Amino acid sequence: MPSISLRTIREEHASLAAVLHSLRLMLDQGPGDAPAAFFDVMRAMLFYIDEFPERQHHPKESQWLFPKVAARSRQAAEDIPQLERDHEGGEAAVRELQHLLLGWELMGDARREAFAQALERYIRFYLEHMRQEEVVILPAAERALTDADWHALNAAFATNQDPLNTRLPRDPQFDRRFTRIVRLAP
Repeated sequence: MPSISLRTIREEHASLAAVLHSLRLMLDQGPGDAPAAFFDVMRAMLFYIDEFPERQHHPKESQWLFPKVAARSRQAAEDIPQLERDHEGGEAAVRELQHLLLGWELMGDARREAFAQALERYIRFYLEHMRQEEVVILPAAERALTDADWHALNAAFATNQDPLNTRLPRDPQFDRRFTRIVRLAP
């Protein structure tokens, strides 16, 4: 029974990892001769992180997955407080990146290094966060959760609409912006 929610979580992690990797590649390439397109795509990727993982994915993990796993796995329960703190600080961290990117765009290359350093810290943080969930929390869930737990999780995660998941119908409100990410980001 766990297939829907676990597949959804793993697919969402894969989408986010791809965006993080693309952000790093974009930064390495720099704006070159097309700064408007460069900054537009960078903003779109940061907007995606703020809009989907921070506002949909994390709240569902915190509300549905973590409490059920903590109740049934003492070992996993020890890791959940740190993952919750990560979730609590995630929105502020991505907003800081958005601000630093805007500073670079408006103020020039003197602001690039601050953005680059913050982005690298953020990418390391986020990849480690997802690794911890996939190595500790998801396996604990597979071992310990009941059919009733899975039913509730599957129902909660079935409503997720990751705009970068091509398997799902996309919200037209986000389609133009996210098509641009897919088309222009490395």
